[in-house]
Amino acid sequence: MRKKKINSRRLVKVLVSLFVLLSLGLIGAGCYFFNMAVVPGKKSFVSNGTIKLTKSTPLYKQKLWYQQVKKQHWQMQSAKNNYRLKANYIPAKNSRKTVIILHGYMSNKENMGAYAQLFHSLGYNTLLPDAEAHGQSQGKYVGYGWLEKNDVKKWAEKVIKKNGQKSQIVIFGVSMGGATTMMTAGLKLPKQVKCFIEDCGYTSAKNEIEHEAKALYNMPAFPRFPLVEILSGITRLKAGYFLGQASSVAQLKKNHRPMLFIHGSKDSFVPTEMVYKNYRATKGPKQLLIVKGAQHAKSYEHSPALYARTVAKFLAKYVK
Repeated sequence: MRKKKINSRRLVKVLVSLFVLLSLGLIGAGCYFFNMAVVPGKKSFVSNGTIKLTKSTPLYKQKLWYQQVKKQHWQMQSAKNNYRLKANYIPAKNSRKTVIILHGYMSNKENMGAYAQLFHSLGYNTLLPDAEAHGQSQGKYVGYGWLEKNDVKKWAEKVIKKNGQKSQIVIFGVSMGGATTMMTAGLKLPKQVKCFIEDCGYTSAKNEIEHEAKALYNMPAFPRFPLVEILSGITRLKAGYFLGQASSVAQLKKNHRPMLFIHGSKDSFVPTEMVYKNYRATKGPKQLLIVKGAQHAKSYEHSPALYARTVAKFLAKYVK
């Protein structure tokens, strides 16, 4: 009898030890993935910094225009934490129309030049901010659109202050910028914000990170769960939000303004299936463009005429 009790105690100790070791291992892995996903820095799985322009670069003429055009340099304090945020502003002659152009994860405003040229050719002032912790803007963590959405609202208010109450504003973004656009759409915004265009944004930060854990690391269901939950908890403690909070779908359910959704049919980074969930969620007038054969954030490069024509027709309906 005594031997059985001793063996039971040993078994309990072994199980407790294994549980502690597993927990410590998962927490350690969570911290590693927090640094990979939420702390800004060089990432092996995405392009980092400003992309060098050569004559063989897709949309070369549009990007060269952006490099050469005269820009105003704007700045403001972030909605929280008083980070100094920087932006480039390119005025269009006698125009009340302004587009706010939002870049992707670990990118910056300088990589959005082709889009700036497109909107400028349609008569829009263009404002290109660097998101928190990107480019020339200060910041500590990536917000996946959840932190950045409040900054976008402040940029819109700054545009109105600059250009007057008759301003008409469009918010446009690609990849994380697309998700930021959708999350911004769920806020109480000035009436001058007329519509949105999002290109290849995800349904939520949590869904995107779960997808990348599987796609980049071939991580099976376990330990993907509970690792993503642990990562989400660490993100809440350090950056102030749960990954599930950064949800395009949830914010779109509060949106009643028009939105154009664009996605490449061959997008494996933000799976094309996500755009359909986002499209169904919004409550306002909507339009969907699936660019056949386009990979992630390459729809404009892949089909420039179709892309430009679709954007121009959509805007003509809602911005006069």
